Amino acid sequence: MAAKAKGEAPRPIIVKKVTVVAAGHHGGAWKVAYADFVTAMMAFFLLLWLPGATTEKQRKGIADYFTPTLVKMRQESAGANGLLGGSSITDVDNYPHKAGQTGTKALTIPRDATGGPKEGAGRLQRMQKALDAKLAKSETTRRLLRQVKLVDTSEGIRIDLVDDADFAMFQLGTTLLTPQARELVRAIAETLNPEPGSLSLRGHTDALPWKAGVVSNNWSLSAGRAETTRQALMQTGIAEDRFKRIEGVADRELLIPQNPQDPRSRRISITLAN
Repeated sequence: MAAKAKGEAPRPIIVKKVTVVAAGHHGGAWKVAYADFVTAMMAFFLLLWLPGATTEKQRKGIADYFTPTLVKMRQESAGANGLLGGSSITDVDNYPHKAGQTGTKALTIPRDATGGPKEGAGRLQRMQKALDAKLAKSETTRRLLRQVKLVDTSEGIRIDLVDDADFAMFQLGTTLLTPQARELVRAIAETLNPEPGSLSLRGHTDALPWKAGVVSNNWSLSAGRAETTRQALMQTGIAEDRFKRIEGVADRELLIPQNPQDPRSRRISITLAN
């Protein structure tokens, strides 16, 4: 290095400070935390919304979907005690009115949980059309149409024969079918006869109290009415071996819970299995 000239002043030392700012003030870490918070809130509100916006069967289907189904995991209670009470394929079906059910299920996601058309919709429409045609033959039987309700359930097509203030399937407090009810049961039998599947009958009563001294009760009455309906169906052509279950549930499944004595709770339910 050449020697400095005599009397020359030393050069100043300049220090340059460089500050690197990443993605603005405080960096971008807050965005990640905010996104996690929004995602967690969305999941929380979805969890609050699901119980009120779905049916019991749909909730069971959702629970089963997220439940491990390996037998080994099920035996170790994996996923069986969750918030929605999930279960695995090794469980016995736990639907309402499960009397007589045995075995296991493959996957219990209800047909109406997918958002698409129900599998039994075509069958229900066919049966409804056939029943309408049979009851429309006369003015007397045409009025009976309002007593019949067809519902597509997970077990099959359920036909409810419902009493009201102007119609009764049975004479009061007995298992004797009224003449109008016999006409109705005949039309039901003719509708069911060509349809495959086993039949289950269930009798219901209202909660009207019995007179003092009467030895009967709603349990025997509901079961007896179901049996009377079974015999009437057989007399109209339904084979005896098609009947899978006959039961009476008294007033334990009221159609109008807020009015236990409402006559519409008196009904016979006939389920045609899928």
